[in-house]
Amino acid sequence: MLRFYKSFKYALNGFILLVKTERNFQIIVGCMIITLMVGFSLDHFHQHLSRFEWAVLWLAMGLVFVSEALNTAIEKTLDTLHPGKNEGVGKAKDMAAGATLVASTVALIVGAYILLPRIVAVLTL
Repeated sequence: MLRFYKSFKYALNGFILLVKTERNFQIIVGCMIITLMVGFSLDHFHQHLSRFEWAVLWLAMGLVFVSEALNTAIEKTLDTLHPGKNEGVGKAKDMAAGATLVASTVALIVGAYILLPRIVAVLTL
């Protein structure tokens, strides 16, 4: 049980470090907060999201969080191992950033697909 506690503590410390120090992660947190506020606000206008829609939104947001965290970890590791310029390291870092771009694009499409019709319905009332 102590090992589980320590593992959880390290993971939580890593998450807090991401939120405190990484600008892109802070932007992602801000986008998540806006998405949640919009989703919950739609209830006020009788445009309720289903449990399935919420689950899909959470999965999309989680995908972006995970990809950015892994991207940051890869970049920090490679910068530590190879502090100078290295073509292979640069390509690996670009690929990791590309994965985050894909995850963010998918999340944006999912959010728009779920939220935009409801927002339009509210605006046309």
